[in-house]
Amino acid sequence: MTHIEALELDILPAHLIVIGGGYAGLELAQAYRRFGSEVTVVEAGSQLMGREDADASHEIRRLLADEGVQIHVPAELLEVSGQSGNAVSIALRTGSGEQTIEGSHILVAAGRVPNTAGIGLDKAGVELTDRGYVKVNERLETSAPEVWALGDCAGSPLFTHISEDDFRIVRDNLAGGRRSTHDRFVPYCMFTDPPLAHVGLSEREAERLGVKTRVAKLPMSAVLRAQATGETEGFMKALVGESDDRILGFTMIGAQAGEVMAVVHTAMMADLPYTKLREADFTHPTFAEGLGFLFLNTPPRQTQPVRAGAAVA
Repeated sequence: MTHIEALELDILPAHLIVIGGGYAGLELAQAYRRFGSEVTVVEAGSQLMGREDADASHEIRRLLADEGVQIHVPAELLEVSGQSGNAVSIALRTGSGEQTIEGSHILVAAGRVPNTAGIGLDKAGVELTDRGYVKVNERLETSAPEVWALGDCAGSPLFTHISEDDFRIVRDNLAGGRRSTHDRFVPYCMFTDPPLAHVGLSEREAERLGVKTRVAKLPMSAVLRAQATGETEGFMKALVGESDDRILGFTMIGAQAGEVMAVVHTAMMADLPYTKLREADFTHPTFAEGLGFLFLNTPPRQTQPVRAGAAVA
């Protein structure tokens, strides 16, 4: 046995149990599986990546399962025993009953909470939300005069690039600007292979908000660059306004998803209609070229029904 092989045996979990089926948990689950570990993911919610549409969740679950990741969802965690790095055991309840899973290591990826309790914010007049985040307005001002908050502690979306944008907002406002977080698009990626990328509304968010949309969808197998490279897993999906041509949201699972999403994100910030991307002459063969094919699948606008007795011009 070589020194590197011995080192791998020493640090590589034999069986990693990941508690939490969110973005970080799934990224690391796939990584350790590809390193050679047995991996089990336990998620309490009704699906992996609870904020995503069902089709995106199902696709990622299928991809991970095909790589040998064991997934239990929904699963109620009943008990954890042992010591991570030595031997661990979890008891859980699923739709098929209770079971016990033995492993070597545990990774807890069940989310984060703000570390704001007991640090004297109340004495400074800084109010918290009911979830413990620092309460801020759209300019990121707190309830205390001349006190600002940004990033994770202020309840902003938990992404590095959003914290950086928060900084720019506070910086400019301190210099007399009028910047705010209102109507800010929040793009993000999950860096699995293939990655997931999203910006704007999802179908479930649009339904919750009562926003009527048209949905265009394209399998990655229809993208010419994907055919050339063999990276045909996943899909693209876009939401377009029902009565106008605004792009309201975009989701992609596939190679270079983050880079393709940046094209759509830019179009959304510029308030371009989806037809501009549908008719764009993208370089061939690139993954972004698939956007033209995607938006060709946009359903036509629904015509308004004519009332009985109304005159038709």
